[in-house]
Formats: sequence, structure tokens, C-alpha cells
Amino acid sequence: MTQSLSSADPTHVIAIARSWLGIPYHDQASLRGVGCDCLGRARGIWREVVGPEPFPLPTYSRDWGETGPREVLAEGARRMMPEISPSDAGPGALVLFRMTPRAIAKHVGILTGPDSFLHAYERLGVIEESLTPP
Repeated sequence: MTQSLSSADPTHVIAIARSWLGIPYHDQASLRGVGCDCLGRARGIWREVVGPEPFPLPTYSRDWGETGPREVLAEGARRMMPEISPSDAGPGALVLFRMTPRAIAKHVGILTGPDSFLHAYERLGVIEESLTPP
């Protein structure tokens, strides 16, 4: 049976995710103790919880989410795990964010509680904060 992040114990996923707190932000990096961006943090946690990534990730530019109509992040996430509705997402779930209602998804975090999530944020690194409607 193949394990995925979505089938992993949420308590374990959150513990691993929190071990990344304070890691500096670095584009395209995905190494705990070195640096990561939001996608890299999710990739690093995947490797720690599940194992090797199932497919190579192509390089991407800093403005990748600003160009084109494709939801590259969402398409990649769907290849790795089942999509669930936001109302069904609980602690340990990977969540994708759109910065405006009709924009493409271009940010990723992990829910750590009903109103909190952990993500990598430029200039701040990996942080845990309140999940608010905006």
C-alpha cells in the first residue's frame, strides 16, 4: 500500500511541520535547517513523513504564479493526494491559497489546528499563524 501525506497521522505531520519553524525563506529550497519556500517546505515534510517524492519538480521562477492560466500548484498537489473541500480539511491537511478570489492558487501551508496554519513566508521564513478569511 502506498502512503501519502493525506493518509499520514495528523499529529505526526504537525510535529514534523513544526520542526521547520524558523527555517529561513529561500526560493526553490526544500531542506530543513537550510531554507525553503512554501512549496519546498511541503516537499521537505513529504520526504520526512512519506519518503521520496514521486516525480521531479521542474525549476520555477519567482513569478511563476503570476503568469498563465494554469494552476500548476493545484495540478501538482492533485497528483500527490486527493482533493477535499475546505470544510473537510483538518489539522495536518495541506492547504492551497489564492491571493484573490479569481486568481490561481500560488501559496501552500499545512493546517496545525482549526484556526492556525504553518507556511513559509518571504522575509519571515517558516512561521505558524492564525488562519483568517483574507
